[in-house]
Amino acid sequence: MTHNVPEIYGCMVFNDEVMQQRLPDEVFKSLKKSVEQGKEIDASIADTVAAAMKDWAIEKGATHYTHWFQPLTGVTAEKHESFLEPVGGGKVMMEFSGKALIKGEADASSFPSGGLRATFEARGYTAWDPASYAYVKDGTLFIPTAFCSYTGEALDTKTPLLRSLDALSHEGVRILRLFGDNDTQRLETTVGIEQEYFLIDKAMYDQRKDLIYAGRTLFGAPAPKGQELDDHYYGELKTRVHDYMADLDEELWRMGVPAKTKHNEGAPAQHELAPVFDTTNMAIDQNLLIMTCMKKVAERHGLVCLLHEKPYAGVAGSGKHNNWSIGAAGKNLLKPGKTPADNKKFLLMLAAVVKAVDDYQDLLRLSTSHPGNDHRLGGNEAPPAVISMFIGDDLQAVVDSIVGGTNYKSAARSKMNLGIASVPTFTKDTTDRNRTSPFAFTGNKFEFRMPGSSQNMAMPNIVINTAVAESFRQFADVLEKAEDFDAALEKLIKDTLCEHSRIIFNGNAYSDEWKAEAARRGLLNLKTSVDAFKSFSAEKNVKLFSSHGVMSETEIRSRVEILFENYAKLINIEAQTMIEMVMRDILPAVNAYTADVARGAAAKLAVVPMADVSMENDLVETLSRLVGEAFATVKELKDADACAMAGATSEEKATVFAGRVIPVMEVLRRKIDAMEVLTADDYWPLPNYGDMMFRI
Repeated sequence: MTHNVPEIYGCMVFNDEVMQQRLPDEVFKSLKKSVEQGKEIDASIADTVAAAMKDWAIEKGATHYTHWFQPLTGVTAEKHESFLEPVGGGKVMMEFSGKALIKGEADASSFPSGGLRATFEARGYTAWDPASYAYVKDGTLFIPTAFCSYTGEALDTKTPLLRSLDALSHEGVRILRLFGDNDTQRLETTVGIEQEYFLIDKAMYDQRKDLIYAGRTLFGAPAPKGQELDDHYYGELKTRVHDYMADLDEELWRMGVPAKTKHNEGAPAQHELAPVFDTTNMAIDQNLLIMTCMKKVAERHGLVCLLHEKPYAGVAGSGKHNNWSIGAAGKNLLKPGKTPADNKKFLLMLAAVVKAVDDYQDLLRLSTSHPGNDHRLGGNEAPPAVISMFIGDDLQAVVDSIVGGTNYKSAARSKMNLGIASVPTFTKDTTDRNRTSPFAFTGNKFEFRMPGSSQNMAMPNIVINTAVAESFRQFADVLEKAEDFDAALEKLIKDTLCEHSRIIFNGNAYSDEWKAEAARRGLLNLKTSVDAFKSFSAEKNVKLFSSHGVMSETEIRSRVEILFENYAKLINIEAQTMIEMVMRDILPAVNAYTADVARGAAAKLAVVPMADVSMENDLVETLSRLVGEAFATVKELKDADACAMAGATSEEKATVFAGRVIPVMEVLRRKIDAMEVLTADDYWPLPNYGDMMFRI
């Protein structure tokens, strides 16, 4: 491993520095202006950019290029094309045109489309996204692209994300103009995405069909030790994990991903990687690259990276914290300043976000809805399914003064003195942090803590961007007509905070008291993903996305269909995997062990007729009963699964899977886990929780 980070950083990325060196000055300036102002690329420069990109990529060892896109599968897709172009006489040359850079073609019928595309209507297009850098990986030039159908509907996550950024910028600039800013042409949101994950030895992973097929353990009795001692969190890295992380860092740095923080997480074998903030579009592309690299680098170390939200029951699951902020011309508009009560622009921004979160609780919950995340939410530092906002004591005092019409008195920032002469004192933050809040203000940004570790982060940011854009639109409509701007501004901030303060909660969001209080406040509690999916196509949500040009009603309804369909497919895979593991692996192993215990008891009695075989008899009786109950539950699961799959629509299927199939799966798991703790280790066919989490 090299330790010269500045030298290797971004060496495989076609970034601004490379473009400035390789493109004519007027071409580079035209490209940058289009990206910075969100305007259409001048098509006349495409051939020049493509030629420079190709020459650079070949120098980096590339022989192919791919339009890298994000279909509605939750993962990325790529089709590799070589630069090779025959020129006759058995010779070839390496070519890459502006047309090939700008537009590609993909089979749109083979990806989820929610009915937008049929098999006989296969054509789809990929379109270059110049706002995200191209890079070389594994001998291929990767070009970030959007993906749409032949008829123009978005079939990906990037297209509506870029539209949401445009919507937020358009409405946000209207707000800035009201404050006298006539220079800013575009607002940008920035995101820092913290990625949690588990590692497991590949040899153990290969013995677990549930991990292979479902990404999580469908069975597994708790280990004697879990995370109750809190000794893994921030603990010393094991040598094997350290080597993996070091290798991963270098791989990411070469790809221009600013991997910054790495540490052990709360559960055994759980870890976290966090990059430096970047523009939202770039940060999401980088996070998808991070997940890909995590898995590939793990293979080189004899490990497997688990990105499922809950690979192990009973310990912390993995999330992906989305740290979102908004700015213009390098200034963070969510920075309160030293006197937040007097910072009217900040207060308007705060009011806009509070209103957005309250108005679109259902969409925020929807944006994080996935079968894996249903297992995670509500414990071990994962927020509950009820959306609320934490703003901290200092901002709460500001809000209270605005709502109550009282004078705000700023709390003095105290010094932290540990009483040790040699340890410096330092200034405390104005407020504590709240690990139980789904949407928490953390100084100059909001941390959305609900997303799951496996998901593409486009949808959470699409929702935040569009909901805040709607707040901005409504605010601008009022303020642009005001005769007295200052008076109208103060009234708007007060009215908004009065109307939407129910969403603010600074306490323990895990408590039973909060559940009752949230219900009294009228906050939504969409407990399962299926509950959340049903809210997507609500009239107010269709109006939100369509009015800002982010998603049409057709695109929304197609995504609803895909969500239900994927949910049903995932739970069906889990149910079928459980059935196979129980019938082909676990019950035969337990029966073999039970038979051997019975034979041992008989042999003991043959030698000592009055021997005490009560232990053997109890064990045989208990295991035999559990085997019978498990077998009966398998039959019940088969019936429930068949009933779900017989549903007439994807929504009907998903509803039955959530309401009938999953409860039977949970019963079956309890039966099998009870057998595990009674069966000798030599007989049990699966690596246990202790081995998987502690032996890396």
